[in-house]
Amino acid sequence: MNVVCIIQARVSSNRLPGKVLMKILDTPILEHIVNFLKFSKSIDKIVIATSDENSDNSVCDLAESIGIDFFRGSLHDVLKRYYDCATKFNADLIVRITADNPLIDPELVDNVINTCKKFECDYASNMIQQSFPSGYLVEVLTYSTLQNLYHTQHDLDSREHVTPHIRKNPNLFTTKQIFAPKNMDRPNWRLTLDYQEDFLLISEIFAHLFKQNSFIKYEQVFNLLNSNPNLLKINRHH
Repeated sequence: MNVVCIIQARVSSNRLPGKVLMKILDTPILEHIVNFLKFSKSIDKIVIATSDENSDNSVCDLAESIGIDFFRGSLHDVLKRYYDCATKFNADLIVRITADNPLIDPELVDNVINTCKKFECDYASNMIQQSFPSGYLVEVLTYSTLQNLYHTQHDLDSREHVTPHIRKNPNLFTTKQIFAPKNMDRPNWRLTLDYQEDFLLISEIFAHLFKQNSFIKYEQVFNLLNSNPNLLKINRHH
């Protein structure tokens, strides 16, 4: 099976414009995400899917500079962007990653991919009953499932967020859930990037844990924040 990881990225964020290109330790966040995902043992290709708006030319420039394929499609119809991108790159399994999750753990990604393969399901994710923090959410779905969504779901929520129809109607699909390791479930931790305070917290985590030519494991982040709960106060009001 051809496993294509599609990272959706745009610079026109309402809450924190340009966040995907903000730098942590002199490297754009989107580049950190790509570098972490390269440690996956189950992904065959990584593609950055951005919009065809001029504002996202900088995303394409970054993709070219780091040697990663990119795809340009609809700004607001993200479901169409995913479907067209998956079609172009002949994906059998699609891994959906968003560019506001700089701490994504490739071992978790592989777990979701391998679960989807093992059980031959339509959709595998750690989002149905969330046990990981926001910022670690991973979805894997088959091309036929994505095609089904594209042709049947026309509400704004589905077109923008791609997969809510699956989670609202699990009886219509074969699904599998991935849960955080025992005693490491922290669904209330906010480790995604939407506000300046999120950026400050994630920058602190990188400052403590990042090493060149490696990735940051969820277990490391868990241990750091469990031992230093004051760090979580940085973005708590969000």
